[in-house]
Formats: sequence, C-alpha cells, structure tokens
Amino acid sequence: MAAPLSVEVEFGGGAELLFNGIKKHQVTLPGQEEPWDIRSLLVWIKKNLLKERPELFIQGDSVRPGILVLVNDADWELLGELDYQLQDQDSILFISTLHGG
Repeated sequence: MAAPLSVEVEFGGGAELLFNGIKKHQVTLPGQEEPWDIRSLLVWIKKNLLKERPELFIQGDSVRPGILVLVNDADWELLGELDYQLQDQDSILFISTLHGG
C-alpha cells in the first residue's frame, strides 16, 4: 500500500475562483493501493476542493484545454501528464489561460 503523501496544490490565473478563491492548499493524500498520479489527484481535487462549475476545470479525466499544469515548476507534458506519479512534497500548480471578455 502506498503511504500518504503531503503535496501543495495551487491554482492561478482565475482558476482559484472555482476553489473559494483560495490559491494554495496544503493537502495530505491518503494511503491507497495504487501510487498517486495526476489522474487520481484530479479525482481527489474534484471531490474535496472544487466548489463550483467543475466543467471549467475538468474535462473527461483530465483538465480542460487552456489550463497549464506545472509539477515542481516543470510542465507536466515533460513528466508524463496524467501518469506522473506524485512524490511526497511535490508542488502542483494549475494556471488557467482562459480569460473572459
């Protein structure tokens, strides 16, 4: 069984408005059978942090197009995107590049 992980989840570029306006969240992900990856983190975020309009953040099992994801300041595309296995003390930043007019 994978041990619990402590990670920092941060939202910016307006995405924080979907999370009660709170930008930074220090979270402890519970231990589970499978290692934590971004895919399972998104399910956890939707269930535990997302407060409104999930369609503006989640599309299918990933983030909507227009949301940049950085893991420890590196683009998640370089790390395997949804399959990146989280490590203790990782910092995951979601930045919306979508702006209303």
